[in-house]
Amino acid sequence: MNVILIAVLVLGIIALISSLVLYFCSKKFAVEEDPRLPEVLETLPGANCGGCGYPGCSGLADALIKGANNGSIDGLMCPVGGQECMAKIADILGMTAAASDPKVAVVRCGGCFAKRPRTIEYDGLRTCTAVHACGSGETGCGFGCLGCGDCVKACNFGAIAINPETGLPEVDEEKCTSCGACVKACPRNIIEIRPKGKVIKEIPHRVYVACVNKDKGAVAKKNCAAACIACTKCQKVCKFDAIVIENNVSYIDKDKCKACGACARVCPTGAILTTWPLPELKPKAETATVAVKAPQNTAVNTDKPAPQPVLKSAAPFVPGKIPTVKPCEKPYPCPNGDAVTNIPAGVKPADVNFLKK
Repeated sequence: MNVILIAVLVLGIIALISSLVLYFCSKKFAVEEDPRLPEVLETLPGANCGGCGYPGCSGLADALIKGANNGSIDGLMCPVGGQECMAKIADILGMTAAASDPKVAVVRCGGCFAKRPRTIEYDGLRTCTAVHACGSGETGCGFGCLGCGDCVKACNFGAIAINPETGLPEVDEEKCTSCGACVKACPRNIIEIRPKGKVIKEIPHRVYVACVNKDKGAVAKKNCAAACIACTKCQKVCKFDAIVIENNVSYIDKDKCKACGACARVCPTGAILTTWPLPELKPKAETATVAVKAPQNTAVNTDKPAPQPVLKSAAPFVPGKIPTVKPCEKPYPCPNGDAVTNIPAGVKPADVNFLKK
């Protein structure tokens, strides 16, 4: 009985000491939580997509609190919540949210079934990562879309789907939050987050090169009819210096591009796409040509003597130099064939060279 009592007392003393130590440590090493943090977390959409660059919404909330304490939250953006969400958070933190252009995911590949024919058949795990690990895939292009839908599976908002007619992913701009999950899922880096562009007549105007093929022009064109061949035509026609050509492929700088569409007009393969239909150029007005009717030869009145042609010399007559005589002109034929009667004085008829018609 004494043994049991002693054991209970010892355990009770140990528990008491441990609780005191834990209490002291909790007070000594306590981390005070900003009272605004729960409110910021509640305002965030809670998608935990990582599109903001932080591990979930809690990481972004901590960064926003620290930024507010340092006096600026510039560069912090929730792509899912957008500008409206950031404005509410800025009000909670007593800050001003910087305006940012809405963005959207863009698939930079135009190699559909018709333009990029299949050359082999893949039999294995149908994921883009697996097919990419085996080589170029089912086509000769080792840079284009594989069409297995890894981006579709990665999207938490149902904003991207594979078009069965083209075999390429298509992005629903209304659903896309530009979180970047599809960008990370693509093993060939053909998906890019770009600004939606200026909205004109309810259509965002955006221009981009739908090709990432780094092969030389002839090889790229052989494998895909819509490939960029780095012909530099787009670069030459761009007035804003927005196009650069690196590694045999063109790229449009989204910050410099004014969406004029001039580059898309001159692209010989159609690798440059626009989000709006380009209007047809009006043909240049052709110079009107007036047909001049040649004068008809009229019958010569034989009753009146024909006027005698006048000898025209290129230069005044110089003795010893034979002048050049122009032929008779219509409708006044020479009276005696090629003979001219009015020869300058001092010149023998035999010394005159007549130009025949």
